[in-house]
Amino acid sequence: MIKLKKLLSEVIFPSSFTCDVCGIESFESNICPTCMKTITLNNLNVCPVCGRKTVVEEICLECKAKAPLFKKAVSPLVYEGGAAVLIAKFKNDCAYLKDYFADLIFEKLKNFPETDCIVCVPMTQKSERKRGYNQSELLAICLSERMNKPFISDALTKIKDTSEQKSLSRKEREKNLQGCFKVENRDALKGKNILLTDDVLTTGATADAICKKLLSAGAANVYLATVASVQYKPEKG
Repeated sequence: MIKLKKLLSEVIFPSSFTCDVCGIESFESNICPTCMKTITLNNLNVCPVCGRKTVVEEICLECKAKAPLFKKAVSPLVYEGGAAVLIAKFKNDCAYLKDYFADLIFEKLKNFPETDCIVCVPMTQKSERKRGYNQSELLAICLSERMNKPFISDALTKIKDTSEQKSLSRKEREKNLQGCFKVENRDALKGKNILLTDDVLTTGATADAICKKLLSAGAANVYLATVASVQYKPEKG
């Protein structure tokens, strides 16, 4: 926990004069003390499968009800507060956050199963041109350098854009993602233990849609690494 906090507040964020979360003057670090309190590290109780924050360290009911197609997932931050603000900025013009987030993920991967290569969640060419970059690809490239593992840039393509998924249920997201992804490089994936990168894990629908394609192409196992994940909150009876 101390090391992750050090990475977040002292190492990964270079010195400047404004807070990366709220924008106020901050002379000591790139996250002011107030905003630092809004960033929750995902380093206590987690589901050992999806890696989301839980009340008790055990497999969450969602993973028990429907096991994800990835073997195991990890995320250093909980998707709320300041972390959600930083990820929104990462998606919109703040590509420099790639190195900071990759450092956090890399720290969490030190006790993770060994993988052979890295792939990312793809975007359509239209969406990538509009944004200027694919944030998941930037993460994959940074992790490839840190892990000394190959990034398979041509592993997958996204062949159609999807409607906004933020307000959709798990089933609606799954329907929305049907026919979106296509494997392009089967030879590079066959028999490999693959690390898939993305910015956020919410319902897991996107990860499962891609895992289905990768496993069908002959991948041995797929693991998932994201910057943040939503907290698992069981429904009250």
